Amino acid sequence: MIKILLVEDNLFLQKALEEKLSFFPDVIIKDTAQNGEEAIVILEKNHVFDLILMDIEMPKMNGIKATEIIKSKYPQIKIVMITVYDNDDNIFNAIKAGADGYLLKETQAEKIYEAIGETLSGGAAMSPSIAMKTLKLLKNPGVFEDPEAAEGIELSVREIEVLEQLSKGLKNKDIADNLFISFSTVKKHIENIYKKLQAHNRIELIQKARNNKLI
Repeated sequence: MIKILLVEDNLFLQKALEEKLSFFPDVIIKDTAQNGEEAIVILEKNHVFDLILMDIEMPKMNGIKATEIIKSKYPQIKIVMITVYDNDDNIFNAIKAGADGYLLKETQAEKIYEAIGETLSGGAAMSPSIAMKTLKLLKNPGVFEDPEAAEGIELSVREIEVLEQLSKGLKNKDIADNLFISFSTVKKHIENIYKKLQAHNRIELIQKARNNKLI
């Protein structure tokens, strides 16, 4: 069962999202919050969630700030922004905060469900228009560069191989098959790469790797 925390201040939209996901028996909305502060309180009491669907514009604490805090405390929880806003600033700030995906609320139920599965498998789910904007952002060479963090980054030969596979958009299982190593070994390498590059999600990871000429 996929346990989800839904963070949305508009009750009508909250109910609409709950209804969309009610068609899928392996998904359960375990709890809801109306702003980032409420979401953090819920997680402090019980952080056994697989994924958070996070609105951006909310009172008290917006979704981007909440994502940054939650990712620092509970990095294992995936966060997908789900919003009506697709402007560049929101996309850039959400990625920097550590969001694992970015969907528009107009997205159909089946696509949201697919995006949840893709994110939990290590992918970066995005609505088509968001993906296009993200590609444009990534063409700006300085977007994710951190000069201080860039110093002293050293990856092993195997980590470089895994990183190259990640840059092609491959999932962990496919990487394991291609490199003839176990799934758990791939996960461990990816964890090490994230730590060394100080990245929060795959998009930032790949961009930092390219900025530092690791791939």
